[in-house]
Amino acid sequence: MKVSYKKLWKLLIDRDMKKKDLQLAAGLSSATIAKLSNHENVSMDVLIKVCTILEVDIGDIMELVPNAQPDTKQDNV
Repeated sequence: MKVSYKKLWKLLIDRDMKKKDLQLAAGLSSATIAKLSNHENVSMDVLIKVCTILEVDIGDIMELVPNAQPDTKQDNV
C-alpha cells in the first residue's frame, strides 16, 4: 500500500491556501512539504499538526492506495 495526499491538496485548493501557507501555519519544514507533495511517508506528528491546523480528521487529508499491480492477463487476439 502507498499513501496519497491528494485529499490534502484538494482541501487546500478548496480553502484557497497554498502549500507555503500550510507550511507556515503548521510550522513544517520545506522538506516535509516536499515529502507530502511526493506522496512519501511522514511522521504521525506531522499529520496531527496538519489536521489540527485545518481542523479535519486524518482521513480527510490522506488515504492508502494499493500498489500498482502488473497486468498478468494476456490478450487473446
